[in-house]
Amino acid sequence: MSTGKPPVGDWPATRVLVIDDDVELCELVDQYLSSQGFKVDAVHDGTAGIESALSGEYALVILDVMLPGVRGFDALRQIRAKSAIPVIMLTAHGDDVDRIVGLEIGADDYLPKPFNPRELAARIGAVLRRTAVGAAKDPASRGTILLDDIRLDTRSRSARHKSREVELTSVEFELLALFFKAPGQVVPREDLVKNALGRELEPSDRSLDVHISNLRKKLGPFDDGSERIRAIRNVGYVYVVAETL
Repeated sequence: MSTGKPPVGDWPATRVLVIDDDVELCELVDQYLSSQGFKVDAVHDGTAGIESALSGEYALVILDVMLPGVRGFDALRQIRAKSAIPVIMLTAHGDDVDRIVGLEIGADDYLPKPFNPRELAARIGAVLRRTAVGAAKDPASRGTILLDDIRLDTRSRSARHKSREVELTSVEFELLALFFKAPGQVVPREDLVKNALGRELEPSDRSLDVHISNLRKKLGPFDDGSERIRAIRNVGYVYVVAETL
């Protein structure tokens, strides 16, 4: 795994947890991310990883699918049951099933092994920029948006369907916020991927569709049973509003 030239931009004092049983890989990741200003800790089994992830000491978790003891997917489920901490999963190269399952459970992003640490740093940066910490630093992003029976609070990065709180991952929140900026209008796939996932759209990347599928399930349909988020073939998605039903 070649480290290459470090990307521009540091994250001083930002703590990242790596959960992976590959000790050598953890050391290389630590070396590279530390050069970017991150503080990196590593644990090598799922049980210890879950405990550390839920400690409140970290801004983001890097989680391997294949772990001794508690597997990565089970660890993610247990983390998601108690925390919305951003999680990037490391998957076997080319294993689409692992990637999709991870996203369905609640991972914010994934990266196949082997990977370039520059890309890992870029993925971490993209995820962190869309978290509550990043939003709280932007006064223009503060406020509440009400659309039909969904209320979106950009200060707490939370959503409510009527009186029910909707637990959203950081990606799901960003997608919903993008839809709320253009209700009833088609938002191109390229824009959704760039603004919610922090990268350019790739032809074989289906992660956007998985995130939107999860968002649909969490919000539920309208009272008449119709869908809130409609796919426009080969173009993008539209958040349906009452007058367009």
